Amino acid sequence: QVQLVESGGGLVQPGGSLRLSCAASGSIFTINTWDWYRQAPGKQREVVASITSGGLTAYVDSVKGRFTISRDNAKNTVYLQMNGLKPEDTAVYYCHTARGGVGYWGKGTLVTVSS
Repeated sequence: QVQLVESGGGLVQPGGSLRLSCAASGSIFTINTWDWYRQAPGKQREVVASITSGGLTAYVDSVKGRFTISRDNAKNTVYLQMNGLKPEDTAVYYCHTARGGVGYWGKGTLVTVSS
């Protein structure tokens, strides 16, 4: 079992920044890849960023150059630094990983970008 708890969401003005955290616990030693997804109102959930155990990262085009995913193995935590936020970034952000073919999700944290 893997437990994921997101934090760091909130209300921010356009152009502002937030850092999301995903604290992981449980059987996480063999997990390779961690992801951040988001789901905006009325839209499908989409992957935003991914990071492997080796530090390789990938981003959806809409956030490249603005968002940075990172991980702190000592703290079992994955981060998503979000800069230059836009209203279209408004969504619930979810942490995700998989182990042994089973996917695990956190409950999400709401990010609202509005003036």
